[in-house]
Amino acid sequence: MNVIQTEIDGVVIIEPNVFGDDRGNFFESFSEKVFRENVCNTRFIQDNESKSRYGVLRGLHFQKGEFAQSKLVRVVNGRVLDVAVDIRKGSPTFGRHVAVELTGENKRQFFVPRGFAHGFVVLSDEAVFQYKCDNYYAPQEEGAIAWNDPDLAIDWKVRPEEILLSEKDQKHPLLKDAPYLFDFQTNYYG
Repeated sequence: MNVIQTEIDGVVIIEPNVFGDDRGNFFESFSEKVFRENVCNTRFIQDNESKSRYGVLRGLHFQKGEFAQSKLVRVVNGRVLDVAVDIRKGSPTFGRHVAVELTGENKRQFFVPRGFAHGFVVLSDEAVFQYKCDNYYAPQEEGAIAWNDPDLAIDWKVRPEEILLSEKDQKHPLLKDAPYLFDFQTNYYG
């Protein structure tokens, strides 16, 4: 596997080794041992999957405090733009983001550490999105920031009038008004 460092420390793109021939292809999508040796020492305990149509934007979400989550995300079918925003107060990259296109064809994965808000938008007619989490979902500890915060200046690659949001995702605060953020100095991995 090839681990690509991004401009924000800890946020990485992972390209698996894909073996193909005229029958199709095979790749190892996850190995705990290889992940720990090459990315970080975390243990994933929950897998999730969503299916969405073009223009659906989910995010920018995070979980708070002891319920914080790291995510390892990938697209099984289709194409999305995936985004991680640094929301760690005191971080030299606070408020900056990394965006990466994930597709069923490129098989890239994106690691989003704790202390980051995460979201994605579907760029194809439909997409199947999978992600591993290193902490259980706790609805009472959800946090989020607005997908269209002008200070973040995220280019979602979809015209704003084509963005489809849940009712909940229409009401998130701007980063500067968010009531809960992470502390850059805290080790969220115990």
